[in-house]
Order: sequence, then C-alpha cells, then structure tokens
Amino acid sequence: LSFQVLLKSDAPTGDVLLDETLRHIKATEPAETVQTWIELLTGETWNPFKLQYQLRNVRERVAKALVEKGILTTEKQNFLLFDMTTHPVSNATEKQRLVRRLQESVLERWVKDPQRMERRTLALLVLAHSSDVLENVFTSLADDKYDLAMNRTKDLLDMDPEVEAAKAKGMEMIWAVLAAFNK
Repeated sequence: LSFQVLLKSDAPTGDVLLDETLRHIKATEPAETVQTWIELLTGETWNPFKLQYQLRNVRERVAKALVEKGILTTEKQNFLLFDMTTHPVSNATEKQRLVRRLQESVLERWVKDPQRMERRTLALLVLAHSSDVLENVFTSLADDKYDLAMNRTKDLLDMDPEVEAAKAKGMEMIWAVLAAFNK
C-alpha cells in the first residue's frame, strides 16, 4: 500500500510549517508516498538524497506554536546531569475539550460507517492512535464505557485503509496516514 502525495494547490495556508511542507511537496519529482513524507517531515529518514526535503526542528516548532496559542507552556526540568526543555499543557480546558470530543464521538455520536464520520474526528482518532495516546483518552470512563470505546476504535482502526480510502471522498489522506503508521 503506497499512497502518493499529489499537490492539488500550493496556495499559502498562513502556517509557516504547512507552507514549508507545500514548497517541499511541490519541488519533489516524482511524487513521494505518504510513508516517505512522514519520515521526511518528522526527520526520521537518513536518505542522503532526500535530506533537502526534511523539515528542521519540527517538534520544537510545533511546541513553540502551541505555546504561542496558550495551549502549552515552556519549562526547564533538571534531569541529574542536564537540563531539558519540556512543554506541559497550560490550557487544561482545551485538552479536556478534545478528550470529551473523542469520547463522545465513539460513545454518544458513534457512527459505524467511517464515511459518515466527521473528517476532523476521524483524523483525530487516527492521530491519537498513531501517537499511542488513544487509550489515555478513555481512561476516565467507567469500565463498561471504556471497553465499548476501545472496542469501537479498534474495529475502526482495524479496517483496511486501502478499501476505506477508495470509498472515502476527501478522507483518503487520513486512511493513508493510518496505513503508514500501521506498517
């Protein structure tokens, strides 16, 4: 399964990282796969022929943007021999809003067919799963609701990304990202 990223528009988005990514995608011939772009954009490739397409300091830049939006804060923590910069959540309300949104999406507003699911919610579920934090989203639930939420998301995330991408109008990239992380 190798979904290729094809650029539909290179119009600026107003986000520095996204605009930089668009420039890289536009400059790439032939088109790269979603898996390759994930590796390039996260800095996890060592292909010397592709280094010019890597984004620099992605985690730090994303953290800085979230600090500027008031979601995170910046702190120095001492770990015996060295100091390390960390970015704890400063806006617990925003975090709780996202947690509630995901919980409600798999409990009260559950739609079995991912084609009927809201695109942003599906993307958030896929990213939470890929980041290994999905289980944390459901830990505050009662046992029966936790089991139901985990089973529903497991069923969703176990679907064949290629089949779902073929059915999904406008959701192909979400399924391609899931496929890349499932490898």
